[in-house]
Amino acid sequence: MPGNRTRGQRAGLTRSAILEAALALADREGLKALSMRRLGAELGVEAMTLYHHVPGKDALLDGLVEQLLTRVAPPVFESGSWRDGLRGYADALLAALLAHPHLIPLVVTRPAVTPANLRAMESGLAFLRGAGFPPATALDMLYAVIGFVVGHAAIQVSSGPAGEFGQERLLDGLDPAEFPLLAGAVRDGREPRSRFGFALEAMLSGFEPARETDHRPV
Repeated sequence: MPGNRTRGQRAGLTRSAILEAALALADREGLKALSMRRLGAELGVEAMTLYHHVPGKDALLDGLVEQLLTRVAPPVFESGSWRDGLRGYADALLAALLAHPHLIPLVVTRPAVTPANLRAMESGLAFLRGAGFPPATALDMLYAVIGFVVGHAAIQVSSGPAGEFGQERLLDGLDPAEFPLLAGAVRDGREPRSRFGFALEAMLSGFEPARETDHRPV
């Protein structure tokens, strides 16, 4: 009955709306600005009202990880090729992380354990199992790809205008006479995006021997 609704319901709030507002606030001002009180002010309600949908700050942070990771899960499952699926997932995850750089520390430090994240992981395992990978191997593959992408994104964001690993600054201060191989490699090496693709393809090739022999397509 309408008279039995909670304050959160009367305010028209949902968990999804709260997480969307939290994501917008984190994008705009960083994680340090994120608190239940500040988020309540953003939504025009008392902080206590939020607790009807989000039990506390930890649940809020876990929800932000969910917001990012579940948005990029579908590309894995829509492809018929496991290589194309993981490649598409890696590209989408990198784009999402770079679009929400303040969330990268959360993805690094908080396990993705909300029900939505677990469902996405289960779907990923089913996709890879269908391609011939045992479940334990498929889980290793997903963790390897996620770890690689998150690490690459963190380096790219922290390097800023200096480029990946501060490559441009390194080249400026490098004596080619003393370090000829390093100087040549930095000068002629791949752009960060190309280096990302090179490493990802090497990783995908390394996964191939773990497939069961009765599955042919790649």
